[in-house]
Amino acid sequence: MDIRNYGDVTMMVNEFYRRVKVDELLGPVFMEKIPGDWEPHLQTLRKFWYTVLFGEPGYMGNPFMKHTSLPIDKDHFDRWIQLFYHTIDDLFSGERAEDAKFRAGRMSLLFQSKLKDMRENKMKPLM
Repeated sequence: MDIRNYGDVTMMVNEFYRRVKVDELLGPVFMEKIPGDWEPHLQTLRKFWYTVLFGEPGYMGNPFMKHTSLPIDKDHFDRWIQLFYHTIDDLFSGERAEDAKFRAGRMSLLFQSKLKDMRENKMKPLM
């Protein structure tokens, strides 16, 4: 079954971050940044992915800015994509599921490129 509604997005986000929390590479980065209640973060991500996948208003923000101070590199992004793709494939199949994976891949590449440029040029992130 494909990703059809906000409930499916909720299932996707919850399961993905359940996996992230216990991952040996990603878990410590996320647990350092979110040591307590994950629910506000998960609510934001549900809105983000619903907006991305359904084109509906809901998320407002700059997701890249949240990543600029994190100690992450290509290995982290590769693992993030691997976990994301596996989560999607375990839960869904269909056009929107494939679109979610495509968009996640594009975001990963964009974030990596922007972070690399910032770090190599010792630039501060723009708001």
